[in-house]
Amino acid sequence: MYLRRMGNEQKTIVITGAASGLGRGLAARFLADGARVVGVDVNARALDIVAHDFGAHFIPMPCDLLDTASIRSAADAIREQFGAVSVLVNNAGIVAGKHFLDLEDGDVERVFGVNVFAPFTLTRLLLPDMIAAGGGHVVTIASAGGLVATARMAPYAASKFAAFGFDEALRIEMQREGHPITTTVVCPFYINTGMFDGVKTRLPWLLPILDERYAVKRIFSAIQRRKARLIMPRFVYSVFLVRMLPVAFADRLLRWLGIASSMDEFRGR
Repeated sequence: MYLRRMGNEQKTIVITGAASGLGRGLAARFLADGARVVGVDVNARALDIVAHDFGAHFIPMPCDLLDTASIRSAADAIREQFGAVSVLVNNAGIVAGKHFLDLEDGDVERVFGVNVFAPFTLTRLLLPDMIAAGGGHVVTIASAGGLVATARMAPYAASKFAAFGFDEALRIEMQREGHPITTTVVCPFYINTGMFDGVKTRLPWLLPILDERYAVKRIFSAIQRRKARLIMPRFVYSVFLVRMLPVAFADRLLRWLGIASSMDEFRGR
C-alpha cells in the first residue's frame, strides 16, 4: 500500500468534509490502510458520530471553512499534534443549484468560500511542513463541472474551474521549485452522495450517476498510485475535444447529451 511504502511511521491524512459522503468513505479507506485521519468538517456532531464508528485513529476537527480564523486554528492544531501531513484531501464542497438571476450574494460567497478559498488557505498553511518533511500529497476534489458548465451551476462550476486551475498551478510550481509534493485532481460526474439529489442523466450508459462507493474506490486508488488526474467516467475526457469545436456546435452537442438540462430537477440535500 502507498502509505506503508512511505515508511513505518503512522501517516496523518487530513480530509475536509469528512463527516459524510466522499470524505467519510475516504476516511474509512485510509484508516483501513493504517493511517491516522484528521476529519475536518463544520458539523461537529456528525464528526463525533464518525469518530465513534471509526475508532481512536479518526480525530474529529470541527472547523468552519467559511471562517479563515477557524481554518488557521485547525491547521495550527494539526501541526502541533501531528507535525507534517502526509496527504491533504480538499474534499469539502457545496452547491447553490439556483438559476443565475435567483442567486443572492451570500450564495456565491458560500460556494467560493468552501470550494475555493478554504482549499487555498488550508493548503498554504500545511504545505510548508510537508515540503520540510520531504514529501506530501495534495488532493483536490474538483468536478466534471470544472471542465464543462451547465445551467443552475454558475457558482459551483466557476468554483470547480478554479479548483482545477489551482491543482494545475500548484503541480507545476512544485515541480519547478523542486519540491517533493504530489498533486491529484479528481473530476467526477455527478455522484449519488445526496449533494446532487434530483439530477438526471440522459445517457446513463455514457454518463452514469456514479455510485459513491465506486467513486471512493477509484479516488483512493488514484491517490495510492499518485495519479495526477482522475476523470470519471472516461467519457468526460471528450470534453477536451468538445472544447475544440465551434461554440454553437459544442452547445448543441451538450444539449443533445443532456448535460445542459441535467440540473433541471435538482433538489440537493
